[in-house]
Amino acid sequence: MSADRKISTRPPSVSAATICASSPCRKLLPSLKTKKPRELVLVIGTGISAAVAPRVPALQSWKGLIQALLDAAIDFDLLEDEESRRFQKCLHEDKNLVHVAHDLIQKLSPRTSNIHSTFFKDCLYEVFDNLESKMEDSGKQLLQSVLHLMENGALVLTTNFDNLLELYAAHQGKHLESLDLTDEKKVLEWAQEKRKLSVLHIHGVYTNPSGIVLHPAGYQNVLRNTEVMREIQKLYETKSFLFLGCGWTVDDTTFQALFLEAMKHKSDLEHFMLVRRGDVDEFKKLRENMLDKGIKVISYGDEYTDLPEYFERLASEVATRGQAGMGAAGRVARVLGIPARELSAGRITPPFSLRCVVSLSLFCFVSPRRGAGTSPSALPQARPERGSSSTAPRPPAPRREVRRPRARGGSGAREGKQLPKGLSFPAGCSS
Repeated sequence: MSADRKISTRPPSVSAATICASSPCRKLLPSLKTKKPRELVLVIGTGISAAVAPRVPALQSWKGLIQALLDAAIDFDLLEDEESRRFQKCLHEDKNLVHVAHDLIQKLSPRTSNIHSTFFKDCLYEVFDNLESKMEDSGKQLLQSVLHLMENGALVLTTNFDNLLELYAAHQGKHLESLDLTDEKKVLEWAQEKRKLSVLHIHGVYTNPSGIVLHPAGYQNVLRNTEVMREIQKLYETKSFLFLGCGWTVDDTTFQALFLEAMKHKSDLEHFMLVRRGDVDEFKKLRENMLDKGIKVISYGDEYTDLPEYFERLASEVATRGQAGMGAAGRVARVLGIPARELSAGRITPPFSLRCVVSLSLFCFVSPRRGAGTSPSALPQARPERGSSSTAPRPPAPRREVRRPRARGGSGAREGKQLPKGLSFPAGCSS
């Protein structure tokens, strides 16, 4: 097969120019590229937001965010001169940034439970104003790869306050829900993979200021809910987390409280972190430190600009494997927009108008004698009886007719042809 032919067989979203954007291409780690989307939890950090909208200082770092909030407060004349100087000094001296942010939020928030009356909300909207127009093409390529994996079953959580991924998805005609830790029910459903097209913001999202938390005290309702915590921690034990643009996110107090503090034998797990190689000594230090936490640190290249191309190749490879491993029930569920795991377990019953489609689709995909897609009426011809001594050719057996099931009764063994084991026509449907 020629090189041109090979290129043409790649998914249309991954062009030859994209694949060969860097020379040579950084190889994909076998233990990562063989994962399926539903086996991954993507952890989106500050580095991704900074790559998507590099012109927004608040997305560059924690320090940049606090400085942007402080500038907005000063512009709105919300701080006395002495208070402003004190906050600026703390930032300049690199004091504990979480404490600085907490103090600033408290200053901007009067003692009321009504978030609409706080100036903090106004400052947030000023800082994150019109994000969609500030996205760059290379950043959109990153978000497209994340969205591609989400649609194939990957979960996504982020430490970021912005909603860049949700905005990008909306522009593509797809709705992603933003979740925060104040809604225990939705967090539980997300952990149970019932809200796959949702993004969990573990620090909150700026569009819901009341859900923003910077310290474990802010989400005690989740920490005290044993069912929620059990499901969240189960994810870290049973799935592979893929850290994108995160750096030292595992040292984040919120992330530790949710996933790491109760976890034993972390080094036995297999998680991944994509980072720029950069300084060799720093890279080696990070790699050695993360191995103790069960995290493999992988270099996507020497420059930040190498990440979109690398991650697109990785997402394409992983998504392809996930689609190849999808069973008949998964294919039907995907068409109908029903979670495959719930459909297979019988926990979801499709609307009546779709039940025939489900039964017939599964019947065609899982034909016991023929390959996938065999029509129910394409039955095998009758075979000679075993032990017959006659050598004369037998006339072809008449084609057996598949009778239509009666309108009543749920049994798969109807008058006429019997369906494959475990499948049945729903009541009221015909073949």
